[in-house]
Amino acid sequence: MRGNDDEGVGFDLDDCGCAYRGAEDRARGDLSRVWPQEHTAAESKAFLQQLPMQIRLEGSRPTLLLVHGSPRMINEYLFEDRPAATFGRLAALAGTELVVFGHAHKPYQKRVGKTLFVNVGSVGKPHDGDPRACYAVLDLGRESRVELRRVDYDGAAAAEAVRRAGLPVEFAEILERGGTPVAAGVGP
Repeated sequence: MRGNDDEGVGFDLDDCGCAYRGAEDRARGDLSRVWPQEHTAAESKAFLQQLPMQIRLEGSRPTLLLVHGSPRMINEYLFEDRPAATFGRLAALAGTELVVFGHAHKPYQKRVGKTLFVNVGSVGKPHDGDPRACYAVLDLGRESRVELRRVDYDGAAAAEAVRRAGLPVEFAEILERGGTPVAAGVGP
Protein backbone atom coordinates (compact mmCIF):
# COMPACT_ATOMS: atom_id res chain seq x y z
CA MET A 1 0.00 0.00 0.00
CA ARG A 2 1.27 3.46 -0.87
CA GLY A 3 2.23 6.02 1.75
CA ASN A 4 2.86 9.71 1.23
CA ASP A 5 6.64 9.22 1.09
CA ASP A 6 6.22 6.40 -1.44
CA GLU A 7 4.08 8.74 -3.53
CA GLY A 8 6.49 11.67 -3.21
CA VAL A 9 9.48 9.57 -4.26
CA GLY A 10 7.70 7.44 -6.86
CA PHE A 11 6.17 10.38 -8.69
CA ASP A 12 8.98 12.89 -7.98
CA LEU A 13 6.52 15.28 -6.34
CA ASP A 14 7.57 18.73 -5.16
CA ASP A 15 5.58 18.42 -1.92
CA CYS A 16 4.35 15.60 0.30
CA GLY A 17 1.34 17.60 1.45
CA CYS A 18 2.54 17.40 5.04
CA ALA A 19 1.95 20.06 7.66
CA TYR A 20 5.09 21.50 9.19
CA ARG A 21 5.57 23.62 12.31
CA GLY A 22 7.95 26.10 10.67
CA ALA A 23 10.52 26.80 7.97
CA GLU A 24 13.18 24.55 9.56
CA ASP A 25 10.80 21.58 9.72
CA ARG A 26 9.75 22.20 6.11
CA ALA A 27 13.39 22.28 4.97
CA ARG A 28 14.08 18.96 6.74
CA GLY A 29 10.87 17.52 5.28
CA ASP A 30 11.86 18.61 1.80
CA LEU A 31 15.28 17.03 2.22
CA SER A 32 13.71 13.77 3.42
CA ARG A 33 11.73 13.74 0.15
CA VAL A 34 14.41 14.99 -2.27
CA TRP A 35 17.27 12.76 -1.05
CA PRO A 36 15.43 9.49 -1.78
CA GLN A 37 14.10 10.90 -5.06
CA GLU A 38 17.71 11.40 -6.16
CA HIS A 39 18.86 7.98 -4.88
CA THR A 40 15.99 5.75 -6.03
CA ALA A 41 16.28 3.84 -9.30
CA ALA A 42 13.64 4.30 -12.00
CA GLU A 43 12.42 0.71 -11.65
CA SER A 44 11.92 1.22 -7.93
CA LYS A 45 9.98 4.42 -8.60
CA ALA A 46 7.82 2.51 -11.08
CA PHE A 47 7.12 -0.06 -8.35
CA LEU A 48 6.12 2.68 -5.89
CA GLN A 49 3.78 4.18 -8.49
CA GLN A 50 1.94 0.86 -8.79
CA LEU A 51 1.21 0.47 -5.08
CA PRO A 52 -2.51 0.72 -4.27
CA MET A 53 -3.78 3.71 -2.28
CA GLN A 54 -5.75 1.39 -0.01
CA ILE A 55 -6.48 -2.26 0.49
CA ARG A 56 -10.04 -3.29 1.26
CA LEU A 57 -10.98 -6.78 2.45
CA GLU A 58 -14.74 -7.22 2.45
CA GLY A 59 -15.21 -10.91 1.69
CA SER A 60 -15.03 -12.02 5.30
CA ARG A 61 -15.82 -10.73 8.75
CA PRO A 62 -14.69 -8.40 10.00
CA THR A 63 -14.35 -6.16 6.99
CA LEU A 64 -11.00 -4.40 6.86
CA LEU A 65 -9.54 -1.25 5.29
CA LEU A 66 -5.80 -0.60 5.19
CA VAL A 67 -4.76 3.00 4.47
CA HIS A 68 -1.69 5.09 5.12
CA GLY A 69 -3.18 8.25 6.64
CA SER A 70 -6.95 7.92 6.87
CA PRO A 71 -9.83 6.69 4.71
CA ARG A 72 -10.07 10.14 3.15
CA MET A 73 -6.45 11.29 2.69
CA ILE A 74 -3.04 9.66 2.36
CA ASN A 75 -1.38 12.29 4.54
CA GLU A 76 -4.03 12.94 7.19
CA TYR A 77 -2.69 12.74 10.74
CA LEU A 78 -5.29 10.69 12.58
CA PHE A 79 -4.19 11.13 16.18
CA GLU A 80 -5.97 9.34 19.01
CA ASP A 81 -7.21 12.58 20.58
CA ARG A 82 -9.20 13.66 17.53
CA PRO A 83 -12.89 14.16 18.35
CA ALA A 84 -15.16 11.11 18.35
CA ALA A 85 -17.21 12.81 15.64
CA THR A 86 -14.16 12.78 13.34
CA PHE A 87 -13.69 9.07 13.88
CA GLY A 88 -17.43 8.57 13.33
CA ARG A 89 -17.29 10.33 9.95
CA LEU A 90 -14.23 8.31 8.95
CA ALA A 91 -15.92 5.08 10.02
CA ALA A 92 -18.90 5.92 7.81
CA LEU A 93 -16.59 6.76 4.91
CA ALA A 94 -14.58 3.56 5.37
CA GLY A 95 -17.65 1.36 5.62
CA THR A 96 -15.63 -1.34 7.39
CA GLU A 97 -15.35 -2.76 10.87
CA LEU A 98 -11.60 -2.30 11.09
CA VAL A 99 -9.42 0.57 9.79
CA VAL A 100 -5.64 0.08 9.97
CA PHE A 101 -3.25 2.99 9.29
CA GLY A 102 0.07 4.44 10.39
CA HIS A 103 0.92 7.91 9.02
CA ALA A 104 1.08 9.58 12.45
CA HIS A 105 3.69 7.02 13.63
CA LYS A 106 1.99 6.78 17.06
CA PRO A 107 0.54 3.35 17.86
CA TYR A 108 -2.89 3.08 19.44
CA GLN A 109 -6.25 1.44 19.03
CA LYS A 110 -9.63 3.05 19.46
CA ARG A 111 -13.13 1.72 18.98
CA VAL A 112 -15.76 4.17 17.77
CA GLY A 113 -19.17 2.60 17.36
CA LYS A 114 -18.69 -0.67 15.48
CA THR A 115 -15.37 0.37 13.92
CA LEU A 116 -11.99 -0.37 15.43
CA PHE A 117 -9.24 2.09 14.40
CA VAL A 118 -5.64 0.87 14.70
CA ASN A 119 -2.51 2.93 14.18
CA VAL A 120 0.24 0.33 13.83
CA GLY A 121 3.04 2.76 14.67
CA SER A 122 6.31 2.76 12.82
CA VAL A 123 9.59 1.10 12.00
CA GLY A 124 11.87 4.12 12.00
CA LYS A 125 10.92 7.78 12.42
CA PRO A 126 8.85 7.10 15.54
CA HIS A 127 6.88 9.89 17.18
CA ASP A 128 6.09 8.33 20.54
CA GLY A 129 9.42 8.28 22.35
CA ASP A 130 10.06 4.55 21.83
CA PRO A 131 12.82 3.74 19.31
CA ARG A 132 11.79 0.11 18.89
CA ALA A 133 9.85 -1.01 15.83
CA CYS A 134 6.12 -1.31 16.36
CA TYR A 135 3.66 -3.58 14.61
CA ALA A 136 0.18 -4.92 15.20
CA VAL A 137 -1.11 -8.47 15.45
CA LEU A 138 -4.76 -8.59 14.43
CA ASP A 139 -7.09 -11.29 15.75
CA LEU A 140 -9.92 -11.12 13.28
CA GLY A 141 -12.35 -13.25 15.20
CA ARG A 142 -15.90 -12.48 16.22
CA GLU A 143 -14.69 -9.59 18.41
CA SER A 144 -11.66 -8.18 16.65
CA ARG A 145 -8.70 -7.68 18.93
CA VAL A 146 -5.39 -6.01 18.36
CA GLU A 147 -2.09 -6.46 20.12
CA LEU A 148 0.50 -3.75 19.50
CA ARG A 149 3.97 -5.23 19.82
CA ARG A 150 7.46 -3.74 20.04
CA VAL A 151 10.64 -5.32 18.81
CA ASP A 152 14.24 -4.15 19.03
CA TYR A 153 16.14 -3.62 15.80
CA ASP A 154 19.56 -2.18 15.08
CA GLY A 155 18.51 1.45 15.23
CA ALA A 156 22.12 2.47 15.88
CA ALA A 157 23.17 0.99 12.53
CA ALA A 158 20.25 2.72 10.81
CA ALA A 159 21.20 6.02 12.45
CA GLU A 160 24.82 5.60 11.40
CA ALA A 161 23.74 4.94 7.79
CA VAL A 162 21.74 8.18 7.92
CA ARG A 163 24.82 10.06 9.11
CA ARG A 164 27.05 8.48 6.43
CA ALA A 165 24.53 9.55 3.79
CA GLY A 166 25.11 13.16 4.81
CA LEU A 167 21.55 13.71 6.00
CA PRO A 168 20.80 16.02 8.93
CA VAL A 169 21.90 14.69 12.31
CA GLU A 170 18.30 15.14 13.56
CA PHE A 171 17.21 12.29 11.26
CA ALA A 172 19.65 9.93 12.98
CA GLU A 173 18.71 11.19 16.44
CA ILE A 174 15.01 10.53 15.79
CA LEU A 175 15.87 6.88 15.20
CA GLU A 176 18.03 6.69 18.32
CA ARG A 177 15.70 8.39 20.79
CA GLY A 178 12.31 7.40 19.42
CA GLY A 179 11.41 10.78 17.99
CA THR A 180 9.61 13.40 19.91
CA PRO A 181 5.91 13.52 20.51
CA VAL A 182 4.16 15.60 17.87
CA ALA A 183 1.23 17.89 18.64
CA ALA A 184 -2.10 16.80 17.16
CA GLY A 185 -2.55 17.88 13.56
CA VAL A 186 1.10 18.82 13.05
CA GLY A 187 3.48 17.04 10.71
CA PRO A 188 6.80 15.37 11.52
